[in-house]
Amino acid sequence: MFGVTIGNFDGVHLGHRRLLEGARAVVGPAGRGVAVTFDPDPATVLGKSPSPHLMSVARRERMLRRHGADEVLVLETTDELLAASPEGFLDRLAIALDGVPAVVVEGPDFRFGHQRAGGIEELRGFGADRGFEVRVEREHRVRLSCGLEMPVRSSAVRELLRLGRVEDATVLLGEPHVLDGVVVRGDQRGRTIGIPTANLDLGGMILPADGVYAGAATLPDGSIRPAAISIGTKPTFEETPRVAEIHVLDWAGTLDDYGWRLEASLVRRLRGQYRYDDLPSLLAQIDRDLSEVRALHPDAGRA
Repeated sequence: MFGVTIGNFDGVHLGHRRLLEGARAVVGPAGRGVAVTFDPDPATVLGKSPSPHLMSVARRERMLRRHGADEVLVLETTDELLAASPEGFLDRLAIALDGVPAVVVEGPDFRFGHQRAGGIEELRGFGADRGFEVRVEREHRVRLSCGLEMPVRSSAVRELLRLGRVEDATVLLGEPHVLDGVVVRGDQRGRTIGIPTANLDLGGMILPADGVYAGAATLPDGSIRPAAISIGTKPTFEETPRVAEIHVLDWAGTLDDYGWRLEASLVRRLRGQYRYDDLPSLLAQIDRDLSEVRALHPDAGRA
């Protein structure tokens, strides 16, 4: 017996996790919870400009499994899939799943089929005919630090990151947002001023507001180190396209190798990006930034 929840699941936020929990609750410990998602983004296939994603497909799969999915089925988004009627979409899904689920768990605004023609009522009708139950989870809402209550949605997380409000984004996500990318060669200026950084290629994932952030870096060996993350155009020097640079505190590893993956979580925004009149002024500010990062990680620097 297995239960299914279907969606883009970008960010795998608290609302998504509630759907996973709902499917698990119905099928019990002996059943399987299956998350069905899509790649590439349907907007891309339709020739539209998609919103920047919060995470890669690979990370989305890992997070779905971490938060309750026994299996993750990634459906290839094709013209044929997008053109399928609601009934045709369910036919394709049954073939891909090799069976009919015991339950489908979705949120109240779930839509499926060509031009999003199907909704919850249509899904219930098909469930009655095909032998699966439909469970609808209420929209998950949270209260931000400002006191505002809002629904947990991927679009809301993107907007909070766009504003640099990473602590509020954490409330919706259930954990800090992570920059997950490949280390690439930069201008190597950081090492000349004693602050070596790893430049991340995020592969088109969302880049939060310009600024300096306190966070933590997960290195290839699995160790986690305090990190200062700078996002922006390096205004004190010759400005560049927006980049994400990670300085890992008290780490003796080399940054001369490229092509390895690095994850950096954004815990707190320390300040915006500013242009400093001279290098000593910039270095003094960096010292203050690193002190704030250390204050969040009191064990930093210990063996």
